[in-house]
Amino acid sequence: MNQKHIKHTFEPVFDSSSRILILGSLPSVRSREQNFYYGHPQNRFWKVIAAVTGEDVPLTVEEKKELLLRKHIAVWDVIAECDITGSSDSSIRNVVPTDLSVILDAAPIAAVFTNGSAASGIYRKYQLPLTRQEAVQLPSTSPANAAWSLERLVEIWKREIGRFPDPFSPPPS
Repeated sequence: MNQKHIKHTFEPVFDSSSRILILGSLPSVRSREQNFYYGHPQNRFWKVIAAVTGEDVPLTVEEKKELLLRKHIAVWDVIAECDITGSSDSSIRNVVPTDLSVILDAAPIAAVFTNGSAASGIYRKYQLPLTRQEAVQLPSTSPANAAWSLERLVEIWKREIGRFPDPFSPPPS
C-alpha cells in the first residue's frame, strides 16, 4: 500500500462550554469514509466515552455529537494533513498540525487529553510550544491497541479524566 496525502476534512466537535479536549492523531480510513470521528466498528472510543460519562453508547453521528456536547467534551485531531499509508499512525510523515486555537480561543478548556502515543507525540512536538498546555496521554482506543481490554481502557480513562474537578460539568459562570 502506498502513502497518500490526506487532508482532515471534517470539523471539530465543540461549543463555548466545552471543558475537556480529546485529541486523536488523524481519522482512520473508515472514519474518513463516514466523515466523523472513530468510525471503525472495532475502535472502542465511543464505548469508553459512554462508560466514563455514565451514558449509553451513542450509535449515530448525531447521538455522538449530542453526547460530547452534553458532557462538555471537545474532540478533534492533532493533524490537519499528512502523508499516511492506510490508517497506520506509524507511517505518518510530513505533518501539518491543526490550529488548536480554533477551540482553545472559543471554549474554556481545562484539560487536554491525547488518544494514544501518536497523537501525544505530535501534540508535544507541534502544539505544546504554542498552547503551553500539557496534555495527558491516554491509552489508544484503536483496535490496533489490542493489548488493552475495554475494561482496562475505561479504568484508565476514568481515572485520568477524573483527576480534573467536575470534568463533565458546565464551566463556572
